[in-house]
Amino acid sequence: MSAPTSIPALDEASKKELESFLEQEQAKAKLQASIHELTNTCWNTCITGGISSKFSKSEAQCLENCVDRFLDSSLYIVRQIEAQKQQI
Repeated sequence: MSAPTSIPALDEASKKELESFLEQEQAKAKLQASIHELTNTCWNTCITGGISSKFSKSEAQCLENCVDRFLDSSLYIVRQIEAQKQQI
């Protein structure tokens, strides 16, 4: 499969649509990275026993608290960034 020799210029509407699409894809990638980080952090912090079909009560509580703190922190950061953007 050969690459096209030239890419046609995009009109403004197409450029905006492409830009919007790329922003959405970047947001999805950031969300997936955050979920991956959350999973690793909470798993490594909370799961102390071997792998079984159920979490212990302490593991389940730890996971719940870990996720809550992660979400609280993420929300705080987003709010701070939005506040900074409004000041500009």
